[in-house]
Amino acid sequence: MRLEKCWFCSSTIYPGHGIQFVRNDAKIFRFCRSKCHKNFKMKRNPRKVKWTKAYRRLHGKDMTQDKTFEFERKRNRPERYDRNMTENTLKAIKKIDKIRSEREARHIEKRMKPKKQKEHKEAIREIDQSISLIKAPSSLLQQQDQTSPKLKVPVSSQQSSDQYNAMEE
Repeated sequence: MRLEKCWFCSSTIYPGHGIQFVRNDAKIFRFCRSKCHKNFKMKRNPRKVKWTKAYRRLHGKDMTQDKTFEFERKRNRPERYDRNMTENTLKAIKKIDKIRSEREARHIEKRMKPKKQKEHKEAIREIDQSISLIKAPSSLLQQQDQTSPKLKVPVSSQQSSDQYNAMEE
């Protein structure tokens, strides 16, 4: 069973699926679905279409320089069956999958690090702006009292009684 890659989006095409386009110069293009075929006919560049693997690799979203991807390359050479070689190959596949998953996890963590720092700064800024919602009003008043010194202005008793009488009238 031969698994092909889509020319446009690089996804896997299983036997009996997809569309095949043969150009006049006998170059064969295989597409996984009509979406890829239509984008190819519209002469779109897969490196500029955000949902393709070419775009993701170009913009650092997927891993590109990883030695474990070399094991996926097409091999058209028939190999003679050997029980020991098959056993070793299956062991190697498990190790390769483990290594690849660890590398992918590191890659994702490395990509997410700036976002985490940005979210942390935004959270701190939001807390600073809306601290009054978090703290009790009495503690805020106590802080204001401690930070700003009270100014006492002497008022004569005669002035205050005159003002009080004027307000009653």
